[in-house]
Amino acid sequence: MDETCTLYRHRGTRAVQRMVEFAPATGGLALWVAHRDLPDDADAPAAATDGHTIFYGKAFERLEPAVQTGVIAHEVLHIALRHPQRYLELRARLGDVDLGLFNTCADAIVNSTLGHLNWLQLPARSVDLETLLAHTQELHQSAEKSLLEWDVERLYRAIDNRRAASASTSDRPNQDGRRAGTGGLRDQQTRKSAPYGDPCDDGAHSMLRALIADLPRSRTPWEQVLRTRLARSLKPKPALSWSRPSRSYIANQGRSGRHRRMPWEPGSNGNLPVPRLALMVDVSGSIEGDLMQRFAREIEAISRRLEAGMLLVIGDDRVRHVERFEPGRVSLHNIEFTGGDDTDFTPLLEEADSYRPDIGVVLTDLEGPARFKPRWPVIWAVPEGCAVASQPFGRRLLLD
Repeated sequence: MDETCTLYRHRGTRAVQRMVEFAPATGGLALWVAHRDLPDDADAPAAATDGHTIFYGKAFERLEPAVQTGVIAHEVLHIALRHPQRYLELRARLGDVDLGLFNTCADAIVNSTLGHLNWLQLPARSVDLETLLAHTQELHQSAEKSLLEWDVERLYRAIDNRRAASASTSDRPNQDGRRAGTGGLRDQQTRKSAPYGDPCDDGAHSMLRALIADLPRSRTPWEQVLRTRLARSLKPKPALSWSRPSRSYIANQGRSGRHRRMPWEPGSNGNLPVPRLALMVDVSGSIEGDLMQRFAREIEAISRRLEAGMLLVIGDDRVRHVERFEPGRVSLHNIEFTGGDDTDFTPLLEEADSYRPDIGVVLTDLEGPARFKPRWPVIWAVPEGCAVASQPFGRRLLLD
């Protein structure tokens, strides 16, 4: 046999051909990734991926053609959505991430995306997003609505350490670190997906449209966003002095021509005002301790770098503690962030307004009213788990 033909033949070849026939764009993704057959005697699932290559075990050959197509489409979407890489990125941020639970969340999103296609079948007992949300979050909504709202990181954070064990039906990772295919592959019974449109349609457009929430995207770390926004507002700005003219006005002797006088141009005051930052912390019990420490360290570094003064306001439905810091001498590691009542941002914002800051930052979950809107800009620093909440005004910064 020709070496080129041998190179591109594998256990999933016919299933990939089926994908190209029914969905050329999706089949193109399958042609783009690498494929590799594992030895017949290897203890391996029917299919698995490491984020770059799809590995096929001997069990893959025993699946029906439609199921083989569903399994490959499942693995291709994991690669296209960068789920293995995003697991490593999430672990780098959080330090401790349950790989099995992360796989369950990723499987649920992918299976609900493929569930409407009638030219493939998913293995029996495959976990789907709508069932997972119903069991763990008591949230009952359609697959289309769920796919537009949930990405794998947010889904993992919402389920972590709660009822994931009873809701999980997906496979567990292999010893070599590759993740197995769709859940329930050990049971060879399959279920047909509900018909959706013409089977000759590409189907890839509807898949991408449904996966808007989980499409991989480049995220700027919140620390960098916070530094940029605060540096822009806290950068010392020379004040105008109407008691002295500008240098250009003096150089031209106040004239633009022999008989024409120039409009008065004020000069600048060399005594620059000290930039002021107002930090308000909601201590109603919604912010985790490790996130509070990371945020506090970032605020300390920014204030020292910009030599800005800071007013710290701690409270929930009322102000509980106020402390002022001299420029460049902000220290938050000995502050006790305690509270517990309901949240009302109004007294916190009013207290900060008396400081006349250049900008304010509120660390909160956005669960509370704000009946006072200051003239200075406000940044609402919100944990990623509260991403659905909207700020009353100003700009929102998600802390992941």
